[in-house]
Amino acid sequence: MYIYNSLTNKKEEFIPIEPNKIKMYVCGPTVYNYVHIGNARPVIFFDVVRRYFLYRGYEVNFVSNITDVDDKIINAALVNNVSETEIAQKYEQAFLENVKQLNCLPYDVNPHVTDYIPNIIKFIEALEKAGYAYEVDGDVYFSVGDVTDYGQLSNQETEHLEVGARITEHSKKRNPLDFTLWKKTDVGIQWDSPWGKGRPGWHTECVVMINDTLGKLIDIHGGGTDLIFPHHENEIAQSMALNKTCLAKYWMHNGRLMIDNEKMSKSLGNSVFLKDLLEKYEYQVIRLFMLSTHYRQPLNYTVESMENAKNEVEKMRSSLTTLQLKLDYYQYLDKEIQGLEESYLEAFNEAMDDDFNTANAITIIMNIMKEANILVRKQSFTEVELEKLLKLYHTFKLLLSILGIEFNIIRLDDETRDLINKRNEARRNKDFETADQIRAILQEKGITI
Repeated sequence: MYIYNSLTNKKEEFIPIEPNKIKMYVCGPTVYNYVHIGNARPVIFFDVVRRYFLYRGYEVNFVSNITDVDDKIINAALVNNVSETEIAQKYEQAFLENVKQLNCLPYDVNPHVTDYIPNIIKFIEALEKAGYAYEVDGDVYFSVGDVTDYGQLSNQETEHLEVGARITEHSKKRNPLDFTLWKKTDVGIQWDSPWGKGRPGWHTECVVMINDTLGKLIDIHGGGTDLIFPHHENEIAQSMALNKTCLAKYWMHNGRLMIDNEKMSKSLGNSVFLKDLLEKYEYQVIRLFMLSTHYRQPLNYTVESMENAKNEVEKMRSSLTTLQLKLDYYQYLDKEIQGLEESYLEAFNEAMDDDFNTANAITIIMNIMKEANILVRKQSFTEVELEKLLKLYHTFKLLLSILGIEFNIIRLDDETRDLINKRNEARRNKDFETADQIRAILQEKGITI
């Protein structure tokens, strides 16, 4: 298996730190509003990464944080005249409900920043003691100039970064690139610290939560490309300073989601909330759309692309339904599985082992569907053909489930099977009126033949 490592800018063979065990962390949302569809891309993609590792026999510990203290949360609380806690809890609950609606596996741990304040303070104190942090008037900054290889993740020279940073240079800083570890404030939620009342800086929170829940060096750290600089770059800097590790062995970043080829932003008024998309489309459609493009590439959301995904999902559902009904009709569905279609499994694994190429993996699933659609049209089946259908059915379902796509399909009972037999007999006798009447009854049961 090969993964593109953002830290080295190349594909590398994936070798876990511990055999058959994977520790994975993905940056979660800042819960000040409903999440938009751009937030859904890493949620869905890294859920598939986790599912694939589980399918390949790995034990996965998957952690994603909740940022429940931030300027945006404080501002939202002031605007709505409620507490920060009320804002954070409302939108966290909405986010986790969306994750569930997308058919994502539950996270193993969802650490909250507000639960880690004592740990964060201790971490900053350790940085200060080691000479990597300094305090000015109650604010604490990380000294970027004291770490080597700063800029390695974003692949930028420090000199170039400093040019951009000087635009917003803070007079208290020794270096314009130095970032806030602890912010002195008398506005909004705050905690006591050795430097006075305040709250932590964003870049420190994730390092502390990773160290506590997973360790000082984890296998995979993921998130969107917008987090590479400064967030993930600053996480690495702190980890290198205190723990002498780059925090994660493999850094994975998904590409940006665009709206009609434009960046999604409030100023353009083109933001789409995930909750609104879930009201319009089934989760299978959203997942298929998100996975139809390689995760590192930009993804363009359009009404047309969503409708295309919807049509493809309907084809999958129809194909799987026909397969299941046919196997059920011949009372073959509950037979013991005599293996799967190895050629499709190998092709699927090859696609996913190549840096999680879900676009190619979907093509393999479509090929299974095409073969099944041809074979299922036969009027009668030999034992060998039924075994073939059963293998295709279970392979089809398994590979879809790795992508987190599942369908609830009705099973045939004896009464329904008798109705189908009566309809077939009516058709053989050219009694099309009776055949149509039975067909209508079957359709009311949700069965289309």
